[in-house]
Amino acid sequence: MADGNAQPAVAQEASAGELVKQLSEQVSRLIRDELKLAEYEMTRKAKRAGRGAGMFGGSGLLALYAVGCLLAAAIIGLAGVLPAWAAALIVGGALLAAAGLAALLGKSQVSKATPPVPEQTVQSVRADVEEIRERAHR
Repeated sequence: MADGNAQPAVAQEASAGELVKQLSEQVSRLIRDELKLAEYEMTRKAKRAGRGAGMFGGSGLLALYAVGCLLAAAIIGLAGVLPAWAAALIVGGALLAAAGLAALLGKSQVSKATPPVPEQTVQSVRADVEEIRERAHR
């Protein structure tokens, strides 16, 4: 009887070992499949983002041409009242003033963004570390 009880235990060990082997194979296969899916999804999204960026760049170029046409129309419109050189000077001066204002506003925004350190996150991590230290000393 002792031999009869020993054999089922060996069979159970073998089946448990087989189950562990199958589990590791299935987990490995699942992870590989998930990585392939993630790679496919990211490739698809990158292609879509690339097309969108190209279209956005093209629209920017067209907008630049449109602004040039509008500026030429403004100069020609003013040239009906003023000499052509004065009209071009007025439009050019207005553009320079707008560019200077945009540069000042941009500089202000950049100075607010520096240093490029996530300050709130750093403070949060420091608070977490301090909390952990306090609880460890208790």
